[in-house]
Amino acid sequence: MHLNLRVHQNEKSILVKAAVYKKYGPPEVVSIREVEKPSPKADEILLKVHACTVNRTDAGFRSAIYFVSRFFSGLFRPKQQILGCDFAGVIEEVGSNVVDLK
Repeated sequence: MHLNLRVHQNEKSILVKAAVYKKYGPPEVVSIREVEKPSPKADEILLKVHACTVNRTDAGFRSAIYFVSRFFSGLFRPKQQILGCDFAGVIEEVGSNVVDLK
């Protein structure tokens, strides 16, 4: 799945597109939605993603076929509801405690 990460701005916030899943299940539980652009915390960086993929690791989180994984990712529903752990991009913003990646 290749995501088109065009940025949209509404009256209140900037929105980006993401592969989102609200519950565990088959591939059909994933949908492309607009979500609010995140801001980095003090010890984080924000990347402007140019390309992203949902891969086998993401499929494992989505399906939760191995029940033990739910102890880390959420027992009844996923804690992190955005998929995509393989991506390419550039640093857009850094948190206040980040010193090595400026």
